[in-house]
Amino acid sequence: MNISFTEEQKLLQEAFRAFVKESVAPNAAKWDEEDCCPTDLFPTMGDLGILGIFVPEKYGGVGLGHVERVMALEEIARHSAGLAMFVFTHQLGMAAILDFGSEEQKMKYLPGMCSGETICGLAVTEPGGGSDVAGQKTAAVLENGMWNVKGRKCFITNSHIADVTVMTAKTGEDDKGRATFSAIILEKGTPGFAPGRKEHKMGLRGSVTGDLVMDNALIPEGNILGTVGQGNAIAMKEIGEVGRASMTAICVGILRGCVEESVKFANDRILYGKPISKLQAIQFHIAENRVDYEAARALLYIAAAKKDQGIPTTVDFGMAKFFAVEAAVRAAKRTIELMGGYGVMNEYAAGRFLRDAMASISSGGTSEIQKIIIAGDTIKAYS
Repeated sequence: MNISFTEEQKLLQEAFRAFVKESVAPNAAKWDEEDCCPTDLFPTMGDLGILGIFVPEKYGGVGLGHVERVMALEEIARHSAGLAMFVFTHQLGMAAILDFGSEEQKMKYLPGMCSGETICGLAVTEPGGGSDVAGQKTAAVLENGMWNVKGRKCFITNSHIADVTVMTAKTGEDDKGRATFSAIILEKGTPGFAPGRKEHKMGLRGSVTGDLVMDNALIPEGNILGTVGQGNAIAMKEIGEVGRASMTAICVGILRGCVEESVKFANDRILYGKPISKLQAIQFHIAENRVDYEAARALLYIAAAKKDQGIPTTVDFGMAKFFAVEAAVRAAKRTIELMGGYGVMNEYAAGRFLRDAMASISSGGTSEIQKIIIAGDTIKAYS
């Protein structure tokens, strides 16, 4: 499949790159050091069309696709993987509303999310586990037209800044006595709801991560997303495609950073009277970084193009995320080795690349989860 960009996509890429050069690159180290989330950039990203790039125009979006969406995330993550994490989680909640919301819900929520006036999130993970979605303890009981929700979500990106969060909760049992879960739209200011603990992460530090605590939170019955009992299916679809696509894009951005920074350093660093880029050992590191970047990029954009064509892509993005995150860790370590003592100094980005890559491993499912998905499909397809 051809992964070259159209002229329109190239113009978009130039616009994204100009925004990043002006507003992201000069501030990325500061956001990382201070562990702060630049929410003030959201309206600007809304004006540029980044936030709602995949949302139809009737809901305030640009009406393009996921190729353009991951392109924007790659450009942002080249300098700030944390900011890209903030944006993608916002889009993850938006995608759930777009794919499963009623017309009324789409019209109510999506325009403000596309413009950047409203910040969104998605909350599934709980203290008892992330990948074990059937083990969620948060429960919602319908009482007098209101869902009474009690429970706690953890490791939730945008936890303390989201105006709207799509969350999952147990709402009943099936005919075999197994728990069923629903997706519920939770708004900031809901009685009985408040953010809890705020985490301090090793990487992805341009984003906010923490707990959501529901202590008899009262949510209108009409805030169900999709149908009752559909919650885990909604969450798994969006995480499996939009979430893993986004994490792959973030890792591709990190990989491009490793390529560019290793080349720049190798050309600038003089040893024995010549740039170290002339040394074969250094060239090996640069070559391996380039191969990892190009391979991860190909997996990402091929899968994104398939999604835009309506082809199921859970396995494609599982392969892309597995390869890209492992490659990003490898490349960041190589870049640090190439730089020697300079590589562990915070004035250089290599250390941040490694921390961001390591922090990306668990988001959207660990590498082991991706391998289970890939192996299951492979055994079925090749048997």
